Amino acid sequence: MKAFLTALCFLAVLSSAVAQNPQAELTAKAGLNQQLNAQVPLNLPFRDEHGTAVRLGNYFGLNPLVLVLAYYQCPNLCTLVLNALLQTAQDLQFDVGKQYQILIVSIDPHESPALAAAKKQIYIQRYGRPGTEDGWHFLTGDEAAVRQLAQSIGYRFVYDPQTRQFAHPSVITVLTPVGKVSRYFAGIEYPPNEVRLALVEASNSHIGSLTDQLFLLCFHYNPTSGKYGLVVTRVIQFGGLSTVLVLGTLITLMIRRESSAGS
Repeated sequence: MKAFLTALCFLAVLSSAVAQNPQAELTAKAGLNQQLNAQVPLNLPFRDEHGTAVRLGNYFGLNPLVLVLAYYQCPNLCTLVLNALLQTAQDLQFDVGKQYQILIVSIDPHESPALAAAKKQIYIQRYGRPGTEDGWHFLTGDEAAVRQLAQSIGYRFVYDPQTRQFAHPSVITVLTPVGKVSRYFAGIEYPPNEVRLALVEASNSHIGSLTDQLFLLCFHYNPTSGKYGLVVTRVIQFGGLSTVLVLGTLITLMIRRESSAGS
């Protein structure tokens, strides 16, 4: 009973501290609610790095896409997220612009296409592979469009007028070619092997190797742990199918040998 009362007092003090600290309260409102299979609104209007009016749907249709909500003048977290994504992209055998796209959307409605263009130049130069210009996009847009996009993937961000910065989660989101949420990677480290599998899965195996596809037959993404886990029933099914195929091949070979010996 004493421990229970102590815990209640601790929670009361913590709640009071948050209530008395507006900045902590703002930060607490930022976060992520995973919404797997949610559809992003493809008709949302934005502007690309050249200031040209575009629709979100312009970037979908062929390949999976990695979406990042950030802002270009962010002093800390956004740079860590973008640098981590760059490192992962460099470690992948897939090429941006060929097997998948990357789309960065500013959550700050006051940022300009010029800022987006400058940020794009930095990252495509550091990435250093041909064709990236057409596969790595940096957009800006008005608050309504940004909010709609953020809400569709469960991304919550808040502007802090005191610091003139945004409180927001650090996450990249893998979307299917039709714009549905397939996978989230939270934090500032994105393991290349897992990102590769997420892209293969999001593409419905249109990209990737046979090994990737076999792996995904036996492993399934767990949104709670954020990892791929073994699905025992699939392993049994796959093992049974493999056994049948091997036996079938052996029987066919034996029949052919007997036929050859008889003739």
